[in-house]
Amino acid sequence: MIRKIILVFLAGALVSCGSPEQSKETNSDQPSKKIITAGGTITEMVNALGHGDEIIATDLTSTYPEAMKELPSIGYRNQIKAEGILAFGPDLVLIEEGYLNADVITQLKAAQVELEVFTKPKSIAETKILITALSEFFQEEDKGLQLISEIEDDLEQLNGFLATQDRKPKALFVMARGPETLFMAGEKTFASEMFKLAQLESTATGFDEFAPLSPESLPTLNPDFIVLFTSGVQSLGGWEGLSKIQGMDQTTAFQKNRVISMDGHYLSSFGPRVGKAALDLAKAARP
Repeated sequence: MIRKIILVFLAGALVSCGSPEQSKETNSDQPSKKIITAGGTITEMVNALGHGDEIIATDLTSTYPEAMKELPSIGYRNQIKAEGILAFGPDLVLIEEGYLNADVITQLKAAQVELEVFTKPKSIAETKILITALSEFFQEEDKGLQLISEIEDDLEQLNGFLATQDRKPKALFVMARGPETLFMAGEKTFASEMFKLAQLESTATGFDEFAPLSPESLPTLNPDFIVLFTSGVQSLGGWEGLSKIQGMDQTTAFQKNRVISMDGHYLSSFGPRVGKAALDLAKAARP
C-alpha cells in the first residue's frame, strides 16, 4: 500500500485576499510610508488592508502573500537586531507583542522610529480586534469592516459544513522541528482553538501550551488524525520519518493514513483567512 500524507491546499491559501488592484489601493489622504513588519499575522493584515506595497522588509514568519518572501528579511524573533531594522531606514515598524527582545524595542524608540505594537490574535474575537485596530491606524475602516464580513462569511460556510456532519474526530497536533524535537499541543494553544472551530476533539488535555511528545504518548492518546505543519513533516523527512517516531505506528491515525499537513502560517496565524483554514481542517478530518 502506498501511504500518503493528506496535504491541505485551497485557493484561499494561494491567492491574496482581494484582487491585485484592491491590494494596491491605499487611502489617498495618507502619505506612503516605508514600513517594516515583524510577525506574519500583522504582515498579512497590512497587505489585506491595501498597504503591502509600503512594506520594505519583514521577518521570516511573514510568508503570505507570496510576495513577502521576496522582501529583505530582518530575521526571526530573538535573532532580530535593532541595527538590522534601522539599516533599512523605516518610517514605521509594526510588531506583534512579545516578538522582539525588549532591548531591541528600547533601541528603536531611542532612534525615534515610529513603533506600534499589536497583540497577536489567538481566537476569532481577537482577530477581529486586530483588524479593527490596524484598519483604524491606517484609516482604512471600510476595508477593515469588509475583512471582518468576509471572515463571518467563511465561518458561515464552516458551520454549514459541520451541520452536515455527525462525527467529532479525535485529533492531536504535533509540533515537529526534526526527529529529536517533537511536542504536542495542549490547551490554550492555537491548535486547541482551531480544533474547537473545526469541531475536533483534542486528545491532549490536562495541560496548557506544549509538552514533549514521549514514546508512550501517541499510543495512549491514539488520535484518529494527527495534524502537523507542512514544514514539520518536511523536517522529519516525510512519511518515512514519521514512521520512525516511537509509538506512531500504533496510532489509528498512522495506520489509516490520516496525517494532515497544513501550512504553518495558514493554520496558526488567526489572520484574515482563519475561517477558511478552519473549514479546510474540518474537511480534511472528515474525508
